[in-house]
Amino acid sequence: MPETLTRADREAAGRFARQHAPRSANATPGNVDRDPVKLLQENSAGRVEALVPLRYGRMSVSPFTFFRGSAILQAHDLAKTSHSGITFPICGDAHLMNFGGFATPERQLVFDLNDFDEVAPGPWEWDIKRLMASFAIAGEHMGIERGAIKDVVSTAVHEYRDRMHQYADCSALELWHEIVTFERMMEAAATAEGRQLISKTLEKAAGRTHESMLRKMAVLQEGRWRIQDAPPALFHPGGPNSLLGKDQKWSDTDEWKGKLATAFDAYLQTVSSDRRQLIGQFELHDIAFKVVGVGSVGTSCLVMLFVDSHGKPLFLQVKEARQSVIARFFDADGPAHQGERVVAGQRLLQAASDSFLGWTTGPAGRHFYFRQLRDMKVSAEVERMNSTIFRGYARICSWALARAHAKASGKAIEIASYLGSGDRMADALTDYAFAYAEQNHKDYDAFMRACRSGKLEARSDEDMAADFRI
Repeated sequence: MPETLTRADREAAGRFARQHAPRSANATPGNVDRDPVKLLQENSAGRVEALVPLRYGRMSVSPFTFFRGSAILQAHDLAKTSHSGITFPICGDAHLMNFGGFATPERQLVFDLNDFDEVAPGPWEWDIKRLMASFAIAGEHMGIERGAIKDVVSTAVHEYRDRMHQYADCSALELWHEIVTFERMMEAAATAEGRQLISKTLEKAAGRTHESMLRKMAVLQEGRWRIQDAPPALFHPGGPNSLLGKDQKWSDTDEWKGKLATAFDAYLQTVSSDRRQLIGQFELHDIAFKVVGVGSVGTSCLVMLFVDSHGKPLFLQVKEARQSVIARFFDADGPAHQGERVVAGQRLLQAASDSFLGWTTGPAGRHFYFRQLRDMKVSAEVERMNSTIFRGYARICSWALARAHAKASGKAIEIASYLGSGDRMADALTDYAFAYAEQNHKDYDAFMRACRSGKLEARSDEDMAADFRI
């Protein structure tokens, strides 16, 4: 058994970390002497070739969407920066749009991190820096004036600090059971406007179920439900609207369905026996390819539609898991299977995870993970927020991130001690957020020049959808 350190020892370790990683050093944007276009091209390698232009098209909408799709750039830049030495599986892509509400297995609506494609062992500072940079970039995109953005970032850092100090007083089991519910968010809201928005979000989430999605995505034909094509975002892999290319062998329906059946059986072995029993009560009706997000565009992602004997649906998403950008730039041990990496990281960081989380190996040795496509999931409509609501949302994101870090690391005492009780970390991270927002604009400009010159092809969803209209 490892030796148990006293609280005083752990606090001393947190303060000692400041010697080789001063809090003021967190202001530096890192190693930005690189070609952003080259790194993005490397990150696109191995994706579905016909969908890469759509990835770039979604990234080209604004500097904010570009930031969401370019996690590889920030990971590269942070690789040469100093850090406290406190490492554990971090989210890896903790920008403000990768938080949201979803239902626990007990049907309670909670707020938490909800995207773990980049999860991997790394310095906790990398997560909070990505989050703070996202506030600055999104704030500029929304037209919020600089002083108000500074207030948002500073408030968010202070929230993270204060929550971490609270979690430093919690036992291991208390941290494991800590959960950010919408009821607690309502109590913590600083304004009546914020409470009203949370209440509306609760109502919205209640209607976002598998059953409500069924008739929007599928049609009943001769007693079986079939997902309707809506290219480029949704299509059947072997159908006339497929964008996958002949070399993928998706057109050989029997072959790829056979391989998928084998992969599905392997997935079932990664979930609990009661979940296998539950899934066994559903029959598979259809499978389609679904394009999701910004950064994930071009990776293989399927939707499987199951229906039980009562005609009630279950949508499972099968998403490709590639090497994390964090793992590329921070050397640490982790699961060799990329799907297992995502699932293990999500279970560790989230307060309550999807009942159907699991992983498998698919055709051509690609790694995948499974989760529900939608289960009362809701995300923030940031563009509609005013500066007051935006500041409140920033506080909640920081609360959720602090909870995740405290649970996953077991080092809330050390992190809290490193942070201290003053403004030094908030000042440094506010400077960092603005510096990285400026760097993101430079990278976006370089990216757009590459698109305009033809070096990169960028196409919008509407443009690609027009290819399929008669």
